[in-house]
Amino acid sequence: MHLSPDEIILWQFGLFKINATIAYTWLLMGVLVIGSKLVTRKLSMGLQRTRWQNLLEILVTGIQQQIAEVGLHQPRKYLGFVGTLFLFVASAALFTVIPGYEPPTGSLSTTAALAICVFVAVPMFGIAESGIVEYFREYLQPTVIMLPFNIISELSRTLALAVRLFGNMMSGAMILAILLTITPYIFPIALSVLGLLTGMVQAYIFSILATVYIAAATRTGKPAPKSAKTQAT
Repeated sequence: MHLSPDEIILWQFGLFKINATIAYTWLLMGVLVIGSKLVTRKLSMGLQRTRWQNLLEILVTGIQQQIAEVGLHQPRKYLGFVGTLFLFVASAALFTVIPGYEPPTGSLSTTAALAICVFVAVPMFGIAESGIVEYFREYLQPTVIMLPFNIISELSRTLALAVRLFGNMMSGAMILAILLTITPYIFPIALSVLGLLTGMVQAYIFSILATVYIAAATRTGKPAPKSAKTQAT
């Protein structure tokens, strides 16, 4: 039983090594890139559409609606980033049905990388929406004394994103591995289905939290929309 795919070394030459986290991350990215290319190569504007296009439109529309409900006025502007986060985390969980596959989100290095992407994207979107001066002025609100606390808040929520996703994915894999050892034919099937559901929930939570952080950054100096206030309460 492995606590993390980082422990599975597939190839090593001196100081250079490729573990399961790296291999499965690149494999997952390759599948998503190739899959998206195949699905979108023959898009139709008419009534005759393939099942893959219908599935793609449902997925894209659903993500876009979730972004809008958080309070972002131009959901298509953030669809690429938030949608990619959701698809990567969700696909990492779905692929666990393949024997021998280890989800890269079970590694703290992967979840930390995803959280850092959010950490970088939030100020980028905020600055693009409000300007660099107006955005960083919020760090001094309500007084200058709050500057270090606001910075700590930014760093702590990034850490929370990484640890939350890592902890949930790793714990699910550990429980499944333990039950496989104790009762190899009864509980694992039910736990695998539960693990898939948990993975989908974690993908939703991670992407929606990223959207909430972006919405907070892009509302700098502006009144929050009614839907965003309702979401916060």
